[in-house]
Amino acid sequence: MSALFEALEVTKTFGGLTALQRVSFALDGGIASIIGPNGAGKTTLFNVFTGLYRPDGGTVSFREQPLVGLRPDQITALGVCRTFQNIRLFANMTAAENVLVGMHTRIELGLGDVLSRGRRFNTIERGLWQRAVALLERVGLRGKANEVARNLPYGEQRRLELARALASDPALLLLDEPTAGMTQGEAGTLMGLLRRLVAELRIAIILIEHNMRVVMEVSDRVTVLDHGEKIAEGAPREVQADVRVIEAYLGRRAAPGRAAP
Repeated sequence: MSALFEALEVTKTFGGLTALQRVSFALDGGIASIIGPNGAGKTTLFNVFTGLYRPDGGTVSFREQPLVGLRPDQITALGVCRTFQNIRLFANMTAAENVLVGMHTRIELGLGDVLSRGRRFNTIERGLWQRAVALLERVGLRGKANEVARNLPYGEQRRLELARALASDPALLLLDEPTAGMTQGEAGTLMGLLRRLVAELRIAIILIEHNMRVVMEVSDRVTVLDHGEKIAEGAPREVQADVRVIEAYLGRRAAPGRAAP
């Protein structure tokens, strides 16, 4: 039986630079983290996964459906959604309105419904607003539905992005550095939220993350990239002790049992 999500031998080059070299990755469920030093190829891999980049080699599939060649919106409609490292909220819209934007692939309204604004339109619109409020409550922002996004504290803006991603009803959620800029307390709150989402919504999550405390505490499995290649994969504690991972982050001198070059 195939994995929920699978990438095989993914290669991506930019001119003479090889950003990804035959990277394979698979996920059946739970939370997986992709880590590595700056420039390792993590965000490039996410961009290939979600259709922003087309790989030069390899395949990507979700529920056995090939994703290479599909537009990002088509991939989202299949059940794969992502957030970005930099906050991309609509700053002048309310929290609830931002969440509503995330529902666009699931809204069953035609042009005629919108123009007529009849009973069907009103019923569906009311249901969408109710769902937006429910999603805000799920991420701990129930009382902020009518707050303009730019006025929310940084940690709450991050959680609002998560609520907007959940609005697309994903089976797989890709989060690019979701704790970036957060305090340890905010990051801890987010870790608990991610675990609840996996348990309650039965979704799978892939993280790119630099906060090693988050990686070690929330991940079921960790994949490590360095210079575009996968150098390690396994349980968090196993990866943390891997000599190749220590070398990638700290240099050869830091690796146990290695003589100085």
